[in-house]
Amino acid sequence: MLKSIDPMLNPDVLHALCAMGHGDDLVLCDMNFPADAVARHSVIGKLLRIDNVTAARAARAILSVLPLDSFVDQPALRMEVVGNPAEVPAVQAEVQAEIDAAEGRAWPMGSIERFAFYDLARKAYCVVQTGERRFYGCFVFKKGVIGPSS
Repeated sequence: MLKSIDPMLNPDVLHALCAMGHGDDLVLCDMNFPADAVARHSVIGKLLRIDNVTAARAARAILSVLPLDSFVDQPALRMEVVGNPAEVPAVQAEVQAEIDAAEGRAWPMGSIERFAFYDLARKAYCVVQTGERRFYGCFVFKKGVIGPSS
């Protein structure tokens, strides 16, 4: 155990979060996402997991140590609902609440079409699968920087 580190962050996930650089993408996905196949194309090349928790709980753990990129308009993206891209399912609203809490302000997620999401995910630094079983529990977080005074 480590002090002040969320216990949901296992050694593999912590290593990836630390190794990521500014502008690298992390994919947080649900149980229905083709995570293993997509993760093989990522920089890490293997699937990482935070099992038995919701997407929101995993997002809280990740965002407790991962700064979002303030140099881009939308450092967090959600997968759009097929046929209704403006719909925000409960799982996505819960993750939005975790983003806002971690950042201390409202910072709305952008959205991305399902197949464009898959393409972006294949280029990500890493893919982290949660225990989320609800549909559309898939997100991309772009890593930012921590300034010298932080």
